[in-house]
Amino acid sequence: MFYYLNGIVAETGANLAVIDCGGVGYSCATTNYTLAQLKKGEKAKLYTYLHVREDIFELYGFASQSELNSFKMLIGVSGVGPKAALAVLSATTPNQLALSIVTGDEKALTAAPGIGKKIAQRIILELKDKLAKEQSSFTADSGAVPVMVQSDKSTEAAAALAVLGYTSQDIAVALKGIDMASLPLEEIIRQALKKMVR
Repeated sequence: MFYYLNGIVAETGANLAVIDCGGVGYSCATTNYTLAQLKKGEKAKLYTYLHVREDIFELYGFASQSELNSFKMLIGVSGVGPKAALAVLSATTPNQLALSIVTGDEKALTAAPGIGKKIAQRIILELKDKLAKEQSSFTADSGAVPVMVQSDKSTEAAAALAVLGYTSQDIAVALKGIDMASLPLEEIIRQALKKMVR
């Protein structure tokens, strides 16, 4: 229903940002990462997700597409609701989350308040499964294959970006030209994400 909100930051609070769009204040639940980029009285653009249940109509807003993609992936995991997803994304960035899933790092996920070991294991298991399905599309995409065979780092970076919801074509383009040999994995992912949000 809403793709993004583009307006003035009217108010901020704990996990809350109010964006004034043409005189209407939209209340968005959000993460610490997004809040850190907002300043009251200044322009902001938040990518949104509308959560609707019988008795709930809540708007969630994020500073970047990758953060929104991560949120959608997390709430797709059984037992992970929007509040738990916000907690995870308040404790980690989208590329760190992707790395945690790819490497099976439970500790990074349990650092989020309210996320126990069982939920962390479920997030890793279910999103790794989703990732395995995404990876099968790389082999079919001949344009992506040369990037994928360069190194283990390119494979892991591609896997992490797939966790964030990017397509194999987007990933192949984003990874092209990045120095896989000398850069650490996290920097490779960061540079690829930078290219994709331009």
